[in-house]
Amino acid sequence: MNTSIARYNTVARALHWTIAVLLIGNIVGGLLHEPLEDVVQIMPVHKAIGMTVLALSLARLAWRIVSRTPPLPAHMPKWEVGAAHATHTLLYVLMIGLPLSGWIFSSAGKYPLNWFGLFDIPKFAITKENPLVGIAHEGHEVMAFIAIALIVLHIGAALRHHFVLKDTVLRRML
Repeated sequence: MNTSIARYNTVARALHWTIAVLLIGNIVGGLLHEPLEDVVQIMPVHKAIGMTVLALSLARLAWRIVSRTPPLPAHMPKWEVGAAHATHTLLYVLMIGLPLSGWIFSSAGKYPLNWFGLFDIPKFAITKENPLVGIAHEGHEVMAFIAIALIVLHIGAALRHHFVLKDTVLRRML
């Protein structure tokens, strides 16, 4: 009996877990920044983490394109494989779209954009009057709530595979 598990490679796993922690933390920070603004200024860190998520997500997408992913279990129905692929595709769109939309509307603001105080991030040449700023801001909020739903779905599916179906889907990313 072969007990080996086809896993994602080390780079893919490191990017997955790093982006997951940063993205979830940033969503929480984004939701709590107003209630906590008298206690702590979350937004400069939120923006720096967002730019980090953008860079890592682009690296992860490039890595995904050039490296092989382990096969899904053969017992998975086609609808479930399709749902998994659709969810992963939407998560990539959100991992890139969320920080990009934040960058766009932050570029119209008066505060500088920098990466943890180490260097400035260039702003887009855009003003608050540009309709794209409002679209980016609203899109940022909508995408955050969609991301929450997809993250819950993604975690729930992984736990279902591990604890209910007892297959190797979750262990491929560990």
